[in-house]
Amino acid sequence: MATASVSDSREKELWRRLGEVNDPELDEPITEMGFVERAEVKGDGSVEVDFRLPTYWCSPNFAFLMLDGVRRALDQLPWSPAYAVKLHDHMFADEVNRGIEAGKTFGDIFAELAADTDLGAVRETFSMKAFKRRQEAVLRGLRQHGLTDREIVGMDLPAYDVARFEPGEAAKQKPRYRAALLERFPDHRTDGPVFVTWDGQHIPADALSAYLAELRGVRVNMEFNGALCRGLKQTRYKELDVVDGEPTLVDFIMDRVPARSAPVT
Repeated sequence: MATASVSDSREKELWRRLGEVNDPELDEPITEMGFVERAEVKGDGSVEVDFRLPTYWCSPNFAFLMLDGVRRALDQLPWSPAYAVKLHDHMFADEVNRGIEAGKTFGDIFAELAADTDLGAVRETFSMKAFKRRQEAVLRGLRQHGLTDREIVGMDLPAYDVARFEPGEAAKQKPRYRAALLERFPDHRTDGPVFVTWDGQHIPADALSAYLAELRGVRVNMEFNGALCRGLKQTRYKELDVVDGEPTLVDFIMDRVPARSAPVT
């Protein structure tokens, strides 16, 4: 019984850690996107993960950033297990899996596959989009809560922490935006407004509406790509969601939009 309890606890912790890894372009957990097809804790405590992207042609950049996130998540497991990660049905799956078996890091493997790509710049672009998407959700939530634009842009971290939302997107993104803010601007833990631009600039109250319009464009783009990726994966593996026997809008889009192969800027 104790052994089963330990196994269940480890399984939950494994999935919790994997759920903290996001698709870098979409800022959504890879577990919710369906990219982790299997994650299992074996009897000896070792871990096996099967990973599959929505298309055969997904950019190596996306694969690297997500698999590197998986590696970091597995390295944080408290029982420090040996682990095996296998990428399936991708144009670089053989190279990636051979490299992993040879003990190479994901960085070494993908440095060879994406030699001309500045992965640091790619990561920075995706971090910026995630920052903006999370921020927009909270800003809209505060407006809906009745706060004035002047109250919102003047909010500091203590005031932000006590703000409460009904269950929904704003409540979901509130802790995620806080984490993104403090990762980029650690000094805002003790000083400075909560809502600033990606470059750290103050947002005037009379400019908030225009700023929100800019953020909305980022969100719409990310939401569309999220629906596209889910649909691609469902279509590819014959797991279509059908409503009343008819194809969904995502199914219609899949027939007309080429697969994602490079970052959307």
